[in-house]
Amino acid sequence: MAGYTVNEHYAVFRNNDETHPVAEMTVKTVYRKDTGKSYTPLSQSGSQLIRSAVIDSILDNEKRMSKPGNREGSWITSANYEMKLKSGEPQMLDGRDCLVLTLTPKRESPFLFNGAIWVDAKDDSIVQLQGTASKSPSFLTGPAQVSRQYANVNGIPMATHARAVSSSFLLGRTVVKIDYQGYQIQLPPTQ
Repeated sequence: MAGYTVNEHYAVFRNNDETHPVAEMTVKTVYRKDTGKSYTPLSQSGSQLIRSAVIDSILDNEKRMSKPGNREGSWITSANYEMKLKSGEPQMLDGRDCLVLTLTPKRESPFLFNGAIWVDAKDDSIVQLQGTASKSPSFLTGPAQVSRQYANVNGIPMATHARAVSSSFLLGRTVVKIDYQGYQIQLPPTQ
């Protein structure tokens, strides 16, 4: 994949209210293999402080992680993780037979997770990831518990929904939900 564009909608919820977001932002994300991710805000509402402390922090972390030289350290590969099959029996998830693997990072990094991944038993594509970041990306929050769902877009597994829950002394319990829509995939030119 040479790159992609997608619209990402971020909604931040506080304490136990996951109905009324305290801050929202929709961005157009452009990913290029040679430069990483860039973001253009399309709309925003709610608390500027929360958007800055939470959403901008997530976008900055994603931007850093997507840069060449950093992104390889976040891939779900044996170079970054110890992986073990949870059970030999496939589990049904989103209408797909999936193998479940436990993920244990080989080092602490805000780009790696302790958790599990569901992989389609037929095509080996990622269906779901659940886990806790091995290191918090910010001193303002504790490590986030993350779940992310994927769907095949032009044969490539791409995120469709994510949910992260973190707690901190300053911000309390914070939930971030991200929805991804309108992928446009750019494939490398054929030789």
